[in-house]
Amino acid sequence: MNTLTKLVLGMMGQLRPKPVKGDTATSISLPPPEKHGGLPLMEALVKRQSSRDFAPDPLPMQLFSNLLWAAYGMNRSDGGRTSPSALNVQEIDIFVALPSGAYRYDAKGHELHLVASSDLRRITGYQDFVDEAPLDLVYVADHSRMNLVPVGQRESYASVAAGAISQNVYLFAASNGLATVIRAWIDRTVIADALGLTHDQQVLLSQTVGYPKAVP
Repeated sequence: MNTLTKLVLGMMGQLRPKPVKGDTATSISLPPPEKHGGLPLMEALVKRQSSRDFAPDPLPMQLFSNLLWAAYGMNRSDGGRTSPSALNVQEIDIFVALPSGAYRYDAKGHELHLVASSDLRRITGYQDFVDEAPLDLVYVADHSRMNLVPVGQRESYASVAAGAISQNVYLFAASNGLATVIRAWIDRTVIADALGLTHDQQVLLSQTVGYPKAVP
């Protein structure tokens, strides 16, 4: 579906998810992340870039596991994460839109839990490439965890945390030959409804990840 069609459907309130492809599991146990390898940091920074051309091929499960851990996994026994959070409230949840459904990443168990039995990739952004890229990450702030943060500052705090996570994804992608792009041009209400979010949860950003499309 092209961008113009999506815009028109969005204005009409008719932008909808697609039926899932394949079997939909209620949970997905991820293999333990590989916490070694990849490029040195400075080389990854050289390769860090946004890309909007994605091949539809799914990521191998081990690579997918490594990606989610790098984004916001637990890297310390006390529950600390690979990305910072003010006051360590860990207000961000990562939702993953796959062809087989939408899932919430559980960092403690390093697994995915089903939240929607639909293919939500189409509604994670107005760009046409989100429909066929293998996965889209949606960063959601849970304001109920931010009681120690003044109400007027919660969105700013959460946006900084989501930005740090997205940079982790960028560096992982650069280090592993993947393509990615962070996106703010999204219909947050449609996404929130599709994910079944509460009034305390706020959709902040989406990020597409996949293999780069081969150049002819």
